[in-house]
Amino acid sequence: MTEDAGEGGGAQRLDKWLWCARFFKSRNLAHTLLAAGRLRLSGTVVTKAHQKVKPGDVLTFPQGLHVRVVKVLVLATRRGPAAEAQTLYEDLAPVPERKSGQADPDTFEAIAPARDRGAGRPTKKDRRAVDRFNLDEG
Repeated sequence: MTEDAGEGGGAQRLDKWLWCARFFKSRNLAHTLLAAGRLRLSGTVVTKAHQKVKPGDVLTFPQGLHVRVVKVLVLATRRGPAAEAQTLYEDLAPVPERKSGQADPDTFEAIAPARDRGAGRPTKKDRRAVDRFNLDEG
């Protein structure tokens, strides 16, 4: 156990807990979110990374296009694997599952349009036909 995650339901720095729970890739990113006042700790806006979090607190913050609402269950002792990190909190507003074939809204990437198998690139003949069609239309 570290000094932050002491015995008997102590308290831990908020930026460190968010990092250990794998909501952010670095403590600096967690600190940036906190400094911007984008996180609520049990309904109160938090702007300091050294704010202490304890089991039972509810955190509300944006992550990508979604708003996360999580309840702190356990204080972190280390930044472990994702399965271990998920035991630190209870997700009160889970992120909706993405259907296959949809673009990921967090990355804003479009999925390439589907093409019939074997269709390949348009030929020169196809391009000329499209050009004639566009000239006739305009």
